[in-house]
Amino acid sequence: MNGVRKACQGRPVAEDAIALLAQRVEDVVRARGAAEVPSQEVGLAILGPLRELDEVAYLRFASVYQDFQSADDFIREIDNLRASKKDDGQQGGE
Repeated sequence: MNGVRKACQGRPVAEDAIALLAQRVEDVVRARGAAEVPSQEVGLAILGPLRELDEVAYLRFASVYQDFQSADDFIREIDNLRASKKDDGQQGGE
């Protein structure tokens, strides 16, 4: 969760929200039933809940765990966030 805290640094994210995110991720990882889970899988499991919590923190975290190599990687992910928001807005209006 240190990585999540760093990603959230300077963002309006409460420590309680980070703790809740950690609990959600732990529940998901435990539900898989594996004795050991690679840290890369844990990092990827964090992405969804972090995206819901704070988009900027998500982009910071994703840039490490998805190994962004250029500004194009950020642009592509920002476009994905925008498209997702647009899709969510359309679904809510139906």
